[in-house]
Amino acid sequence: MPLPAMTHSSAFLLPASTPPPSNDAATTTYALVVLNQRLPRFAPLLWSRARLRLCADGGANRVFDGMPELLPGEDPAEVRARYKPDVIKGDMDSIRPEVMDYYSNLGTNIVDESHDQDTTDLHKCVSFITRDLPVSDKSNLCILVLGALGGRFDHEMGNINVLYRFSSTKIVLLSDDCSIFLLPKTHTHEIHIEKSIEGPHCGLIPIGRPSTSTTTTGLRWNLDNTSMSYGGLVSTSNIVDGDIVTVTSDSDLVWTISLRN
Repeated sequence: MPLPAMTHSSAFLLPASTPPPSNDAATTTYALVVLNQRLPRFAPLLWSRARLRLCADGGANRVFDGMPELLPGEDPAEVRARYKPDVIKGDMDSIRPEVMDYYSNLGTNIVDESHDQDTTDLHKCVSFITRDLPVSDKSNLCILVLGALGGRFDHEMGNINVLYRFSSTKIVLLSDDCSIFLLPKTHTHEIHIEKSIEGPHCGLIPIGRPSTSTTTTGLRWNLDNTSMSYGGLVSTSNIVDGDIVTVTSDSDLVWTISLRN
């Protein structure tokens, strides 16, 4: 029996004036999570597209400080009031007290989970979204994560681990330089490339376990029932040639693609 197909697109990064392409489901519900790293340039755009906005602990500091920096022509106080997170969640070891007080006074829901030291702040936020966001069809949910890349390497690996722990949920890790998401082995994958904003460099990485068979189309150097593993071949520094990349694999893979400045 053929595997079901899953479609992926970075159309959420297109300018607000650009109509979404037909392959980008208008029914997609976006949730935004901000972690404790510098905000990328497109943070205001994604904030406006999200139905729910969460800051993971020190991510609230980044929004408080960073949004006015990204919008220098506007009054900082007005910017901070406009970009108010719906929820701040985590173990609260990084958020500054004055930032917590500021958002709490604006009505932000503060959820202290300092009792839970077994999961990361991103894990806590994704659990909250998948459990509490009132969406009738969770298959149309996409969680966009800012600040998951850069900084400490163990934090980066912990964030990539969240992709595996929530493999049935679409989660995209974003920085100014690239996007990363999981391609579960339970599906074939069709990745629609938005060439105005992403590429051409890309990679397919078998972090969870080795792949004994991965096949692609749309790449400069396609894979044909190829084995990949650490200590062997890993498809890094590949190039997107087509408008659509297809991937089929017997293991979960991480897909990454560069973002244009």
